[in-house]
Amino acid sequence: MGLCVIHSRGCLGIEAPPVAVEVHLAAGLPALSIVGLPEAAVRESKDRVRSALRNAGFQFPDGRVTINLAPADLPKEGGRFDLPIALGIIGASGQMPVESLEGCECVGELALSGALRPIQGVLPVALAVRAAGRALILPWTNGPEAALVSGLRVYPAEHLLAVCAHLAGTKPLSSEQAVSEEGWAPSYPDLAEVRGQGQAKRALEIAAAGGHSLLMIGPPGTGKSMLASRLPGLLPPLSESEALEVAAIRSVGGRDPFDPKRWRERPFRSPHHTASGVAMVGGGAQPKPGEISLAHHGVLFLDELPEFDRRVLEVLREPLEAGWIDIARAAQRVRFPARFQLVAAMNPCPCGYLGDPSGRCRCTADQVTRYRARISGPLLDRIDLQVEVLRLDPSELTDPRAPSIEGSTQVRARVMAAHERQLARAGKLNAGLSPPEIERDCILDAAGRHLIAQAMHKLTLSARAYHRILKVARTIADLANAPRIEPLHLGEAIGYRRLDRGSG
Repeated sequence: MGLCVIHSRGCLGIEAPPVAVEVHLAAGLPALSIVGLPEAAVRESKDRVRSALRNAGFQFPDGRVTINLAPADLPKEGGRFDLPIALGIIGASGQMPVESLEGCECVGELALSGALRPIQGVLPVALAVRAAGRALILPWTNGPEAALVSGLRVYPAEHLLAVCAHLAGTKPLSSEQAVSEEGWAPSYPDLAEVRGQGQAKRALEIAAAGGHSLLMIGPPGTGKSMLASRLPGLLPPLSESEALEVAAIRSVGGRDPFDPKRWRERPFRSPHHTASGVAMVGGGAQPKPGEISLAHHGVLFLDELPEFDRRVLEVLREPLEAGWIDIARAAQRVRFPARFQLVAAMNPCPCGYLGDPSGRCRCTADQVTRYRARISGPLLDRIDLQVEVLRLDPSELTDPRAPSIEGSTQVRARVMAAHERQLARAGKLNAGLSPPEIERDCILDAAGRHLIAQAMHKLTLSARAYHRILKVARTIADLANAPRIEPLHLGEAIGYRRLDRGSG
C-alpha cells in the first residue's frame, strides 16, 4: 500500500490557495473517507470517483482509502477535487508512475463515465499555478479561459484516460493556445448616437477623465440610460493585469458564459432596482462576488436610483471610498475588489415631470421632498457630479442638418490624455486622491479660495463635498491641459453639485 500527493487549488474569493490532495491506502475493510473540511459536493466525490475509475478500466483499491485535503482549516467546495482524488488513488495503488505528478497541478469534476466536466473559477487557479511554476491539467472546456494567462503550460483533457496517458508519457496532451485577438477590438455604443444633451455629455467626459461618480436627473426618455451605456467606450483600454482581474471575478462569479475573445471589454453592470444587498455587494454561504465586484474596472449603472431599497444603497458607501468589499462569514472572510465607477439616474419627482414645459407634473413639494429623501445625504455626498438631463427640443431630433456630433473616439482621446497627466503626477486618477494629495495637487489661487469659501457657505457643503469639488476641478483642468486649477475650472465643478443647491 502507498501514499500519493497531488497538487490542486481551492477557491477563496478570487484567490486560489494551494491544496495538497493526500491519498493513503492501507490494509483493512474496504472504506473511503475524506477529511480536511470538505463540504457536501466534495464528500460526494467518492461516489463519482469510484464509478469513474471502474468505467475507465482502473481497479479501485479493496482496502481502506484515506484522502486528506490539506490545509485542514481551509473549507473545500465543489467538484474541482474529483480529478486529483482519482489520480491520487491511481498513483497510490501503483497503476501509474507517481513521479509524473510532481510538476503539475490539476482540477476538474468527473462524470461517472470518467469524462471531465468544467468547473468555475479557473482563471484564479491558472494565475496561481503560473506563480508556482507548474503546469495545469484541467477539463477541455476550461482550456481557453486558462490560456489567457501568458507563460502557463495548459493541458486540457476530455477524459480521465487522456490525463493518465499524458502523465504516463504514452500520448501527451496538446498545450492550449490563447485565442488570437488579432482583428478584434472591444465594441461599445458610440456617443455620437446621442443627440443634444451637451451638458450631460460634458459631465460624462469629466467622469471618464477623472474616475468620478455621476448622477443624472431628468424626466423619462431624455437619454440618461443611453448616456450611461456610452461611458465604457470613453475609458482607455484595459491593461492586461486589469483585464485578468476582471476576468477572474467573472470566472469566480459564474453568472455569465465566458467568452475569451471579449475578456478585454470593460464591464457594464445594470442591476434592477429590486436587487438585494447580497446581490449588490456579494455574499452567500460560500461568498460570491456581487454587482459592485462584477463592475470592477468598469461601470455600475443604477437606473431609477430612489426606487432601490435604502439599505441596499447604503452598502455602496464604503466600497465607493475603499475600492473593495469584505464579506465576513463564520468560517471565512473574503475580500473582493470593487473599484467601479458609479453612474446613477433618477427622475426629478415621483411622476418624473417636475419642471417639464408641458406642466403635466402635479407632485406637491412634500412628495418631491420624500421622493428625494430616499437617497441619503452621505451617499449623495459621495457622488461627484450631479447633472440635469433636460427634455430635447424636437428640432434637435428631427433636423437632418444638425451639426456633426462628436463621437466616442474623439472624446476618448482627450480622456486618455487626461489619464496620462494624472498618472504621471500622482500615479492614480483624481477620484482616488487622498487628502494630503489633494493639498499637493489641487492648489487654489486667492480668487479660487474665495469662490470655494462662498460656495461652502451658501450650499452648506461638507468637508467631503469640498474635497470632491477640488478633485473634479483638477480633472477639468487636466482636460484643458492646465497646470493649475483656475476659477473657471472650479466654478464648473461647483456647478455640478446640483442637489446641494436644492433646486427643483
